[in-house]
Amino acid sequence: MGITLSALHWVYLIFILLVIAFIVMRKDTSFICIAGILALGLIATSSVTYSVTGVFNSFAYAIKELMGTILIISIIYGMSKVLMKTGINEVMVYPFTKLIRTPNLAYWVIGILMMVISWFFWPSPAVALMGAVLLPVAVKAKLPAMGVAVAMNLFGHGIALSGDFIIQGAPKLTADGAGIPVGEVVAASVPLVIIMGVVTTIAAFILLKKDLRTGALKVEEVENKGTAAEIDKDGALMKEMPAKVRKALAALVPFLFAIDILIMFVAKLQGGDATALIGGTSILILIIISFFAYKTDPLGKITQHMIEGLQFGFRIFGPVIPIAAFFYLGDSAIIDIFGKVLPEGSNGLVNDLGIALAGAVPLNKGIGAVTATVVGAITGLDGSGFSGISLAGSIAKLFSISIGHGVATLTAMGQIAAIWVGGGTLIPWAVIPAAAICGVDPFELARRNLKPVVVGLIATTIAAIFLI
Repeated sequence: MGITLSALHWVYLIFILLVIAFIVMRKDTSFICIAGILALGLIATSSVTYSVTGVFNSFAYAIKELMGTILIISIIYGMSKVLMKTGINEVMVYPFTKLIRTPNLAYWVIGILMMVISWFFWPSPAVALMGAVLLPVAVKAKLPAMGVAVAMNLFGHGIALSGDFIIQGAPKLTADGAGIPVGEVVAASVPLVIIMGVVTTIAAFILLKKDLRTGALKVEEVENKGTAAEIDKDGALMKEMPAKVRKALAALVPFLFAIDILIMFVAKLQGGDATALIGGTSILILIIISFFAYKTDPLGKITQHMIEGLQFGFRIFGPVIPIAAFFYLGDSAIIDIFGKVLPEGSNGLVNDLGIALAGAVPLNKGIGAVTATVVGAITGLDGSGFSGISLAGSIAKLFSISIGHGVATLTAMGQIAAIWVGGGTLIPWAVIPAAAICGVDPFELARRNLKPVVVGLIATTIAAIFLI
């Protein structure tokens, strides 16, 4: 039943496999995605001109779809910079330092705090916001710097980023790849994120305790480097901010975000609306604090921090745009870019391939869940975590069509695997933010995370089989 697969379908499938192969070989995927767009354009239009312009138009389409996500992350990063320069971040986390009295408390308090802050600030800025403040406190409580790095890494770049419930950058990408609403991916990911987080962090804690007992890990002295609150990088002096003002601003930031969460629940805001609320609040916080922080040219400093944020956002999403551009062609984007080029009765390249797969291979829930995990993990091998999750969504859609249901769960499973592997817990160059703040070897940190993350992925995949 269904339509006969055309050359467009087969070429699209071939390039999906090529993208996976490039990721496995740790090769950059931008070239192969651009080649795929060119090939699809040539077959669809028989015109070199239209295929070349299709590359640009597909990039523009991807940027348009991702712009909200890029912008929210950029704004939050810019806001985090002014919080660090003023020392407000230190005041925000100071009450929690009183709880850090033992190695056990240090691991869990730092981890949970990192997770909560990462939901709002994203993990890389969150590491910078709290790492320099909490690291010396944790070491004083006899938790080694490696233990602090593991806690921040697993709770931030693992749990918080793989769910991404507030900013919803990751669910947006996977939902687009699967062709389903963001809310469905978020809802399906909640139990999986909980299982993955609990299993992984407990396994890592047990291994840390064992190594502390045997002496394989030792507590080192860490010098508190303080904060860069006094002088901005371009030499502009900061205002001497009274302690009362700093405390008031430190209370204002979480208060405003708490109001945002309340509004989200009451008004049932999801996806782009929820992101817009967080983004608008972050801009207001950036403006308010800049006026309190800078003696000279606060207006210019607001712009400077926004520019820093945009540079960060596009650096993170630079590798994502080509691969997203290619995978958007699997759905309705191919019509927007190349015109009505699909065969009569087609529901899109991915849908057609899924229907064909359902007729050719009798897949089951177990194979689907394992495949979603493996594909997600493979896409994370480039160390981004984000560049390939559109592929995870597309594969989930293919398999769910064959199984008959479970697209949201399979999509969430692929997203979780991709983010945990590539978003900053297993790939050495992805763990650098946490490793640098804590002064530990990124390769050693990635090696230490390996066993807990693998155990967590196995447990979560088994759970996904029953949830499909």
